[in-house]
Amino acid sequence: MLNCYPNLLNNPAILTPTNITPLLSIVIPIYNEADNIAPLIREIQGALENQVTYEVIGVDDGSRDTTWQTLQEIARNFNRLHIFRHGRSYGQSIAILTGVKAARAEWIVTLDGDGQNDPADILGLVAILQDPACPPRLQMVAGYRKHREDQWFKRLSSQIANRIRCYLLHDDTLDTGCGLKLFSRQAFLALPHFNHMHRFLHALFLRNGGQVVSLPVNHRPRVHGQSKYGLFNRLGVGIIDLLGVMWLQRRACLGELLEDNHEQ
Repeated sequence: MLNCYPNLLNNPAILTPTNITPLLSIVIPIYNEADNIAPLIREIQGALENQVTYEVIGVDDGSRDTTWQTLQEIARNFNRLHIFRHGRSYGQSIAILTGVKAARAEWIVTLDGDGQNDPADILGLVAILQDPACPPRLQMVAGYRKHREDQWFKRLSSQIANRIRCYLLHDDTLDTGCGLKLFSRQAFLALPHFNHMHRFLHALFLRNGGQVVSLPVNHRPRVHGQSKYGLFNRLGVGIIDLLGVMWLQRRACLGELLEDNHEQ
């Protein structure tokens, strides 16, 4: 069972950057976002500095622009940033997995590299862990984009996909695609991993006996670059992935431990 953390924020004992283990690891999967990544990291720094110990992990998923060079330049002047690079593009889920494996904190925050997620919302997700009503088996606090700043066809396709997914998976969420999430590193690494799994984290955490809370978050228009997602480039794989997750749900079996005679 995972415990909530009542002293995660505003605790003077945890504010020194020399602590060995940060309390948050901010994982950013990045693909061709050279113009967006520096402003995003500055915003993360502004939102979290002197609030909580943290590290930032940037995973360049085989970008073809100058994203990697930009990350290297930022890392030279910002020692909280740790950067990794894939030899080719493996997809967002694999980039997240790379970042989580490299993370040192027990709690992970993910957000997209395009700047549409607002880093100012991170502490709001963390505050759920402080709430006395925090679910005892909480494994993820997921952002919910109540007002999306995307083109109409992208909003419509997401609404249709989310409603179908919610109906079939019973995961009680209408926005699995929001990149801003806070989750347990241990619980995440215990999940079955496959490409595109980031869109099914709600259902996968629930399948493993965890609890999930959704929280409205800000969503901003893209300032630079182009979206990597569209209706047709993920429709086919989305259907296959959905069927696969339904298969995983039906074969989930969580053993109930009645007695533990393990000697320390």
